[in-house]
Amino acid sequence: MNKILTWEALKQAVERRRGVGQKIAFTNGCFDILHVGHVRYLRKARQAGDCLVLALNSDASVRAIKGEKRPLIPESERAEVVAALDCVDYVTLFAETTPLRLIELLRPEVLVKGADWPEEAVVGRDAVLSWGGRVVLCPLIEGVSTTNIVAKLLQVYGSDAKPAPPA
Repeated sequence: MNKILTWEALKQAVERRRGVGQKIAFTNGCFDILHVGHVRYLRKARQAGDCLVLALNSDASVRAIKGEKRPLIPESERAEVVAALDCVDYVTLFAETTPLRLIELLRPEVLVKGADWPEEAVVGRDAVLSWGGRVVLCPLIEGVSTTNIVAKLLQVYGSDAKPAPPA
């Protein structure tokens, strides 16, 4: 089963799931250099509903949010990696800086974000609450982030980093 879907195909898949009584959980993010914090977060997000939709920021969207040096991993590869996780049911890309249009299209019952966001600042919160849904904030793992991984790589390898020989 292909878990990476267009918005139109995803809307149909979500409606089928909802039609059999399943609750849709929705989360979004860049997921650039997948790490244990991401995996634990996505497992918690999946527990919030019967089906987890992960909206992935496109490369252009990541650059707009995090700067020209990001993402490190292209959107097609990031999508494939998160889609390989059992806890993720569907993946879709969005090009905007926020997933609000997609949230309004899918109307998830549960909106999940990391606890680094105050609930009032979670994009889509008001919309989800307006149709009777809820917001879940997942705890983060202190010190685990893509930014910290990049910093450690630079500290350990600096400008001495050389590409590995072909396998």
